[in-house]
Amino acid sequence: MLRFYFALMAILTGLGCSTDQLDGEGTLKAIVDGSETVLDNVIACAASNKDDNRVSVFLYPRDGSTNLRYFETDNAQVDKNDFGNYVEKTPPLLDVFNGFLKKFERAVSTEKWVIVSFEEEGKRHLSNPIRLKQNTKPTEYLPQNISIDASTATPSFSWTDGAHQGTKIYFQVVSDAEGDVLSGTYTFERNFRYYELDNVVLNVTKGVPPALKKDTSYTFSLLAVSEDNWVNLFSEVNFDLD
Repeated sequence: MLRFYFALMAILTGLGCSTDQLDGEGTLKAIVDGSETVLDNVIACAASNKDDNRVSVFLYPRDGSTNLRYFETDNAQVDKNDFGNYVEKTPPLLDVFNGFLKKFERAVSTEKWVIVSFEEEGKRHLSNPIRLKQNTKPTEYLPQNISIDASTATPSFSWTDGAHQGTKIYFQVVSDAEGDVLSGTYTFERNFRYYELDNVVLNVTKGVPPALKKDTSYTFSLLAVSEDNWVNLFSEVNFDLD
């Protein structure tokens, strides 16, 4: 069971303005060498934005986490595991789903490796390296790839992949009209039923999600994530119970 957990976390966590090293931001190696660090323990991924040239690097900030930071390499050809190749930048940090997720948003022309981090209980926690692919595999936005059966109080969702191959895991979010998250789940399969956990491999839902109501608008959001934490497909569909 432990072997399965660590394999899963490896997939998941790998699942603006900037400053450079001369301005004193330093490298990730300098920060890691100077603090107690936990590797591969931040759930994060990245996607190219739909309507501009920016990339969004998403992360799940656990309750109590602070001091969220962003590091990137010059290009994608360097050793992704050498923390000396990562320089801190300071792109804007924005709320997603009213803060359930956070994202760094940054305009980049070159594909790179990125690591994000936060502090928790006196330790620095790092994500796995995230491979930006905004040029070679720009994220597809295909709401038509999602099918919803909302004929019962437990609607089911299914979907197909887009043109990009290599998706390893799927992140599903059901949110209300205000954008608050009702459930957040990961599956290896291309289907999910609210709120059943039979095929869920990781559950980041906070508390017990409410029963869905008729005549109420909801949103289903899907991220299809590759092994190196790039979002191949990002789709959102509004629905209500029949």
